[in-house]
Amino acid sequence: MLMNVIHFVISIWVPLVCALIIVAVLPLVAGYIVLMERKVMADMQARLGPMRVGPHGLLQPIADALKLLIKEDIIPEEADKLLFWIAPLISVTAAMLAMSALAIGPWFQIAELNVGLLFIVGISALGIFGIVLGGWSSNSHYSLLGALRSAAQLVSYETAAGLAIVGALLLAGTLSTREITGAQNAYGWWFIFVAPVGFFIYLVASIAETNRAPFDLPEAESELVAGYMTEYSGFRWALYFLAEYTNMVVVASIATTLFLGGWLRPFAGTPAFNFLDGFPSLLMLLVGGYCFYRAPKQPVKVQSMFMVAVGLLLIVAAIVLALPLVPAVNNMLPGLKPGLHGAFWFLLKVGLYIYLFMWLRFTFPRYRFDQLMRLGWQFLIPLSIVNVMGIGLALAVHRQWGWSAWITFPITTVLTLLVAGFLGWEEEKQEDKHPFVGGTEEKLKDA
Repeated sequence: MLMNVIHFVISIWVPLVCALIIVAVLPLVAGYIVLMERKVMADMQARLGPMRVGPHGLLQPIADALKLLIKEDIIPEEADKLLFWIAPLISVTAAMLAMSALAIGPWFQIAELNVGLLFIVGISALGIFGIVLGGWSSNSHYSLLGALRSAAQLVSYETAAGLAIVGALLLAGTLSTREITGAQNAYGWWFIFVAPVGFFIYLVASIAETNRAPFDLPEAESELVAGYMTEYSGFRWALYFLAEYTNMVVVASIATTLFLGGWLRPFAGTPAFNFLDGFPSLLMLLVGGYCFYRAPKQPVKVQSMFMVAVGLLLIVAAIVLALPLVPAVNNMLPGLKPGLHGAFWFLLKVGLYIYLFMWLRFTFPRYRFDQLMRLGWQFLIPLSIVNVMGIGLALAVHRQWGWSAWITFPITTVLTLLVAGFLGWEEEKQEDKHPFVGGTEEKLKDA
């Protein structure tokens, strides 16, 4: 009887609780990713960013959400009202549904599918319908052009991203996100070390798929006002942003699962690096100590109390993360350590990947649309094909002839990089030959 109850809880209630957490918590997380982006942008531009609402602006996302909820909802008179209403819901639903097959640690996963990665990629690709329908139903030239740009951009870079994923799947031999992480644990190294070119291709393609700068042509404010979102206002406008930031979490989770070891800590199979098990608790203590350090310097007493509360919460988190390191607790609850620490390492890697998105946004200028298409079709797709062939060749030599993986994979990676250099050289030749197609401003003046 007891085993039946336990099986019922595991099979029904655990996925249900995970789903409720994603639906309830993910919008809040997306709001704080926006705050983090504004803070990173401000730091790179030598300013403070949001500081007014709460200590250091920590309550700014809540204020923004309330503002958007009570803001007037405007629908253009000539718009297709049904499609205009449903388009943002399609985008945000597809983005959230793609999270269901992701394994955020050994404990947290809604559905363990043997084709989990295929499900994630297929569902997340449906988000383009929300963008295209939103642009078309607005009855606006700006919105329509933004939707067309987004469709062309997704088709171009989805191919390169898919081929980059195929390279990692050749190494793992499975489509299950849980088993992909297990394969990296069995090998003893993350796939980024044997397929760095594939990780680079997926990184660039994931930036383009999520319409992030420098590939944010569908939302280009300089010429399209706001692209496919031009006619949207209020909370419908916010739903598109929620879908965009949720997609950022999805692509970061895919990259973490495929190339960065999933929920595994660095050097998970090496006993000499077991001291890294204490890193989660140490990080929580350091951040909590910083909160206590900043609390007396707050201008308002309420803000000081809030900082102290955050510091106490982080200390509690540090204690919880340290409990599995106690031998008695670990023997009593052997699944506690992989569950808690696995979720910590997974979310840390996802956070660093998203931070890289932000770093690139504030570093590179926006591409022109012809440059965007050329990069996808003439560079990334050929390079991704060569990368898949190189990984397949390295695996064949490693498994059939018994060569060491640390010999075969570096050789094929170097060959792939040589192909990348050749493609870049051909690109420069094309620009010199046709200065009016993708040439620089100086070449246009000289011509």
